[in-house]
Amino acid sequence: MNQPRGKAKIVPPEPDRLFLPFQQRWIDDTSRLKLMEKSRQIGVSWSTGYAAVERTAPKENRNDQWVSSRDDIQARLFLEDCKRFAGILNVAARDLGALVLDDDKKISAYVLHFANGRRIHSMSSNPDAQAGKRGGRVLDEFALHPDPRKLYSIAYPGITWGGQLEIVSTHRGSANFFNELVEDVKHRGNPKGFSLHTVSLQNALDQGFLFKLQQALPAGDERLAMDEGEYFDFIKSGCASEEIFLQEYMCVPADDEGAFLSFDLIAGCEYRGGEAWQLFADGMLADGRKPTELYVGVDVGRTRDLTVIWVIERIGAMLFTRAVICLQNMTFSEQEAHLYEIMALPAVRRCCIDDTGLGMQLAERAQEKFGTYRVEPVRFTANVKEALAYPVRAAFEDKSIRIPHDDKIRADLRAIRKTTTAAGNIRFLAESGPDGHSDRFWALALAKHAAANPAVEYAYHPVRRAGRMDAEDNRPVKVTAGLGRCGGLW
Repeated sequence: MNQPRGKAKIVPPEPDRLFLPFQQRWIDDTSRLKLMEKSRQIGVSWSTGYAAVERTAPKENRNDQWVSSRDDIQARLFLEDCKRFAGILNVAARDLGALVLDDDKKISAYVLHFANGRRIHSMSSNPDAQAGKRGGRVLDEFALHPDPRKLYSIAYPGITWGGQLEIVSTHRGSANFFNELVEDVKHRGNPKGFSLHTVSLQNALDQGFLFKLQQALPAGDERLAMDEGEYFDFIKSGCASEEIFLQEYMCVPADDEGAFLSFDLIAGCEYRGGEAWQLFADGMLADGRKPTELYVGVDVGRTRDLTVIWVIERIGAMLFTRAVICLQNMTFSEQEAHLYEIMALPAVRRCCIDDTGLGMQLAERAQEKFGTYRVEPVRFTANVKEALAYPVRAAFEDKSIRIPHDDKIRADLRAIRKTTTAAGNIRFLAESGPDGHSDRFWALALAKHAAANPAVEYAYHPVRRAGRMDAEDNRPVKVTAGLGRCGGLW
């Protein structure tokens, strides 16, 4: 091989081989049921694609492969990997593109057709796509699916007449069905008979992952100058929280027992790939539509804590996040400028602002500028936080809210812990980190409260009294609904 690039200290036993030891073990495992808990971005899905081609291409093979990916983009990328490996293995295969499998349910798949008549079908996560189909199954990023248990229940019967069922995923909380399968193997006697593979970032680095990565990096990439320990610290420092790092890279599922919002609840309400949600400065959305009913929540900070402006749109019973603006180390005048830009949009109906401590001035001045019927100060107390937090969880439970797929947002939502004091009082706590103090959660809670208690403005004419009246008696009177203590929070 050419002169190695980079500062990696650990060289694989056979550096010219295509796969690292942990990848080769996964490929070589012929168990009927296979389970992989893994770190992100270490090449497991890539090697799974190779194994799918190796199984499907032989003349004697009788099974198609049905691959379930996280979304449409991942489904297409998986098939691209399969095409590349078909070329490496020198087997005849034709890309049939996207084929419709079920018009009624709008199910399609990217299909690679081999000379023996067998096919690899790569689909997004709709569990119904697995129903009634025979052959091998690959369930990629299994824990990220909206309903892993349902996906497994529909996919498993498909291997009755032959084929393997392979489940590959990073973790998504301790309550997820994926972790239940892993715990069955580790601690409950493995009743289903899975072959379990566990590969954390540290495991991958110990087997030469950084060496392989550095051979593929472009010149000038900062990771070329790192050894394994420095790369490990580099990845860890870039994560939104310690919990996120352990889950995404070290195969340690986040503890859902103490969290106010589980990972499954959060993941079930995140925007999927390709959905346009961003609100631009001119008030237009990324899909070219102008929103009609916006609500704003503002959690106020200054130095260590963030000021977060969360904007949601209400469409029927659904709440769609349209902007999440995070401000740090900004003067109050700069924070006001960002808030006023949002408040100037005609679609903004109401804004709730944390006026505890530092937020008092921001809330007071915004109320003076935009009116008491559009701006409501909210003073955080234990009772107020409880009244704000539970509607947020209810919205996640009934999936009536949509939020961006973002690690920092997820970390903030996960950081909220509900505790009960010795006196029986409920408190909501969150550890303060370098990126705030669950400020995004409280901004979302305030926006949700603003949408739940919309401002009302109306006019009326008093009933004409009997007897003589002057001109003043017939003057229409404008009345603004009182919002200062709306929702029972004060």
